Amino acid sequence: MKKIASFTVNHIDLLPGIYTSRVDAIGDYTITTYDLRMKRPNLEPVLNTAEIHAIEHIGATFLRNHPTFADETIYFGPMGCRTGFYLILKGNRDPKEIAPLITELFEFISHFEGEIPGATARDCGNYLDLNLPMARYEAKQYLENVLLKLTDANLNYPQ
Repeated sequence: MKKIASFTVNHIDLLPGIYTSRVDAIGDYTITTYDLRMKRPNLEPVLNTAEIHAIEHIGATFLRNHPTFADETIYFGPMGCRTGFYLILKGNRDPKEIAPLITELFEFISHFEGEIPGATARDCGNYLDLNLPMARYEAKQYLENVLLKLTDANLNYPQ
C-alpha cells in the first residue's frame, strides 16, 4: 500500500505548532486539514485520554459556535498518537492565517469553567473519561509555550 501523507512527515524533527496536513478538493470546495501539534512526538509525554476528550468536547463546541468559523468548521478531534488534534476547515488558509483562531480556541479552553459540553451518558459514549483541570493545564501549556511564540519552525513541517 502507498504510504499516506501524514506518515511521510518527519516526526523526529517536528516541533509543536500549527501545520497544514493536507488540502483536498471536494467537488467545488476546498477543505484543509490542520495539524495542531501540542507535544513533540516521541520526546514528550503524550496527552492522556481524559484531557484529550475534554479538549475535544470544549474545542468542538467552541468552533461550531464561533461567530466567524462556525460554518467553516468540519471537524475537530484528536490524533491517534495523542500528540495533538486535527482541525478540518472549509477553504485553504495558511497556518499563520488561522493562528489567531487557534490562539482564541486554546485561550477559551485554558479558562473554561463549568460543565463540559456533552458530558452526560445520553450525549457521550464515554462521559466519565473527562478531566477538565488537566485539559485546562495542557491548553495553557500549548498557548503559552507554542501559540504565543510561533515562528516559521512551528508553522512549516520539517523536511
